[in-house]
Amino acid sequence: MIKIGIIGDIGSGKSYIAKQFGYPVFNADNEVQNLYKKNKKCFKKLNKILPNYIISYPIKKEEILKAILSNNRNLKKIGKVIHPEVSLRMNKFIKNNKKKKFIILDVPLLIENKINKKKDILVFIDAKKKEINKRLKKRIGYNKKIIRILKKLQLPVEFKRKKSQFIIKNNFKTNSIKKNVKMILKKINI
Repeated sequence: MIKIGIIGDIGSGKSYIAKQFGYPVFNADNEVQNLYKKNKKCFKKLNKILPNYIISYPIKKEEILKAILSNNRNLKKIGKVIHPEVSLRMNKFIKNNKKKKFIILDVPLLIENKINKKKDILVFIDAKKKEINKRLKKRIGYNKKIIRILKKLQLPVEFKRKKSQFIIKNNFKTNSIKKNVKMILKKINI
């Protein structure tokens, strides 16, 4: 099984492109949302460390955002509860798909959290800043300050680009993306 990590800037289209590979995708952001909605253990832990913010179950996104905006150290506290759970789910996903030819890892902090292995393939999603900003502003609950805080957690985009074996220029047009994905899979298969 070959692991393909999809990396890039926030809003560059990583999740959409990850799905285009046609293989099982582990989407860390979706897993985090599921933990907020369905995991009482996470709620209890977060409620204990951030009782002024995390007050309802299922956890509301607004509560998380308020906690982070009031003090960005709260993001680290949230991460200490959420990241181990996401890692467990990712390891289970990898185990459940070990017979697949490829699996796709759509994990925003893949390199930062040293999740990728040397033999994993990294695909960098390159998109124009203007396009990214336009798309981010359309997101429900868009908050410029939160985006800035999250970007500080990430390694510079240029570093990620250099670490990658492949680059997909995302012009947000399906045909060119599918062509690029096909080409990458062909090159890996050789």
